[in-house]
Amino acid sequence: MRLSVRQGFGIGRLVLACAGVVGLIGNFDYVLGFKSFGANNFFSYFTIQSAMAAVVMFTLAAIVAFRRREDPPWLDVLRTLVTTYIIVSGIVFAVMVVESSSRAYRIDVPWSDQLLHFWIPAFALLDWLFDPHKNRMRWRLLGWVVIYPLVWGVFTLIRGAQVGWYPYFFLDGSQVSVAETVIYCLMCLAIIVGVTALLVATSRLRLSPWWTPAPQRHPVPALLADERLQAAERRG
Repeated sequence: MRLSVRQGFGIGRLVLACAGVVGLIGNFDYVLGFKSFGANNFFSYFTIQSAMAAVVMFTLAAIVAFRRREDPPWLDVLRTLVTTYIIVSGIVFAVMVVESSSRAYRIDVPWSDQLLHFWIPAFALLDWLFDPHKNRMRWRLLGWVVIYPLVWGVFTLIRGAQVGWYPYFFLDGSQVSVAETVIYCLMCLAIIVGVTALLVATSRLRLSPWWTPAPQRHPVPALLADERLQAAERRG
């Protein structure tokens, strides 16, 4: 049985969803190895929350790919937002790893972090760029995409002050100043908007080698009749 391009994308999304589950389980097992880490803090990470959302998104996108020829608009909105979040998680994590070399702490990068921060976001971006069945996204998404990060940031700061723990160093007042926290947060928001702009812009381009133009629709019969009548009058 020969698979269609659409079905191939569906299978790829199922693979990404499974990889996300494996990465989440592996990362949870890894952090449990630290005695100072509380299991209840695991789900406070932006990366973990966005990775869980990605598993749901890839699963839904795969089901739709198997059942429909085109994506519904709501699905591509979800794909745009979630793909942005996991890509930004990878970018911020990479910056943090580099920054850790100049600070008094160390960040290890186990296989689960590599999977969640780098490999899955990279393939999610490829899935977006070369998917011939996605819709043209609207620029208004640049405003919607910052809502979740803002809510997450406010919640994390409030929770951190109560429990004395923050998922990222740039939110911890004992490690950075208020000005540094603001600067880091603004940089993250700028990256989020920039990545979303890239996804919206590329949704308007035809980058996929499998894209084919939609067939032209035939005029309605009434219009054809009018054209024939006009032609007959000119001949008469």
